[in-house]
This record gives sequence, structure tokens and C-alpha cells, in this order.
Amino acid sequence: MPTRLIACLMSTLALLGCQLAAPETDEGYTIVTTVGMIQDITVQVATDRAQVTGLMGAGVDPHLYKPTRSDVSRIMSADVVFYNGLLLEGKMVDSLIRAAESGKRVHAVTELIDEDFLLEPAEFEGHYDPHVWMDPTAWAKAVRVVEQNLSEFDPDGASQYQANAQALTEQLEALDAYAERVLSSVPEQQRVLVTAHDAFNYFGRRYGYEVVGIQGLSTESEAGVQDIERLVNLLVERKVGAVFVESTVSERNINALIAGARAKGHEVVIGGELFSDAMGDADTYEGTYIGMIDHNVTTIARALGGEAPERGMNGKLSN
Repeated sequence: MPTRLIACLMSTLALLGCQLAAPETDEGYTIVTTVGMIQDITVQVATDRAQVTGLMGAGVDPHLYKPTRSDVSRIMSADVVFYNGLLLEGKMVDSLIRAAESGKRVHAVTELIDEDFLLEPAEFEGHYDPHVWMDPTAWAKAVRVVEQNLSEFDPDGASQYQANAQALTEQLEALDAYAERVLSSVPEQQRVLVTAHDAFNYFGRRYGYEVVGIQGLSTESEAGVQDIERLVNLLVERKVGAVFVESTVSERNINALIAGARAKGHEVVIGGELFSDAMGDADTYEGTYIGMIDHNVTTIARALGGEAPERGMNGKLSN
């Protein structure tokens, strides 16, 4: 492997960007991000000093997403690229490596998160769970990565980036406090979160919930008959009244759970649709990182017997 490429790798696949000077133009510079959660925090930190483009919109599954020619072109022409890392964007790795080799600043927003924090589920042996944004305290570190790298790239805007990042971090602290409050209102026995795939492990650890995904960490994995039967028994034994679908994953397996529980005399309902690997529609509150987590927290708490405002922390949820 070329020395330059090795220098641009963090761990196995997480790339470290190589420095280029910020262009002096009236239009600002260009930033490309992968998933919407990264795009949102980048927009809030950069504001009008840069043009931020996201490659994956609402309902797009990053585990399965293959970059188009247009995506590759955007990555190669960008001044700065931010991605999640931890193999979330597995099919985009080659494009990110080429961009780093060409001298682009390519950064994993998870690069400041300590390995001791990261989860390594047994079924994903050798790789960390990439869904770190499910814990707002971890995503605050992603904000820091964005701020640091934009400040280095565009020193003239450093004070603005720092102020924006501080304001956003305070909002994430308020979000975390809200989540702790409403999720703790759910009776302890009911704190079981059953979803389509294992995207909520960091969420569960942060807020004291047992998290069970029908599929594994990646939506490429498949659930078998034994997996469904095991989860049906869990629902019946724990008297769990609600399971959750995800905006980027098929409802087929969730419906099989509901049918299986009903056959054993236990009624289970769909507690709502959660945002896991993608946010809500653009130009909506749920289409922001804070809105996404607010929606998830409020939906889970209300469906499992807790107390939460119908329209969430900021009174902005659409339903």
C-alpha cells in the first residue's frame, strides 16, 4: 500500500484528510457530506461560509448505498469531505480513498471518539458499531471534528465556527437531558426497544434500554425463523406492547413479530416509525439531527408507557 495512502488512513478505513488552503472566493468553499446527520451539523457550523452538499437524503440506507458517478464527481471536486466512518459507508470507501490520495481534506466525524466508547457487538466481530449519532453526547464530538477541521481549512472563519459549534453543543446537551427525562418515565420492565435492525445500541446504553434488532448492525444481514421466534418469546415474556419500524428498513420482519405474538395470545402494536440511518424529509424539523432524535425519543417513550409531550421537546414534531 502506498505510503501516502497509509498516511491518509485512520484505523483500517477511516481517512485523515490532507491539508489544502481555503480558496479565496466570494461564494465560499464546498463541503460534501455523506449521511444527513453529518450534513445537518456541518451546515450549522459552517453557515454561510461554505456550500454544503449531502449525498444521502431521507429514507436512504447508507449500508447499501452505492455512490453514483455524480456522487464521485462531487467528492472529487469538494474542498472538504466529512463522512461517518466505522464502515457505515462501506460501498463508498474507494471513492473516499481516491479523494484523500488526491490531497482532499477527508475526515471521519467519529475520529475524536475514544475506542473505549465504541461498541463491538459479537456478530460484528472485528468492527465497531457505526451508529454513534444515536447518543447525543457522542455526536457532540462529531460537531467538534467539524469545527476543528473547518477552522484549520478556513482560519478567517475560526471564531464563527467555534461560536456556532458551541451553540449547537449546548442544544445537544438540552436534547440529551430531555431524552433522559422522558425515557426514564417508562416503567423499567417496559424498557425494551425492538427495532428492525441494530441501529440503537448506543441509544440503549445511554438511556438504560435493552435493544433488540431483528437484523444485525447492517441491513445487509438477514433474519431467520429462529430469530423471529426468539423475539416473539421475548415480547410475550416481558409483556412488551410495542415494536418499532424504521424509515430505511422494510417492515416485513416487524409484521412477522406482531403476527407471532398474536398467535401466542399477546397483542403487540407498531409503536411508530423511528429514524435510524437517515433523518426525516428535508425542510422539516425531523429532517434535522435534533428533530430526528427528538422524534425517536418522544415516540419510544409514549409508545412504551412513558410520559412525553405529544409534539416533543421543542413542540415542533409533526405528529
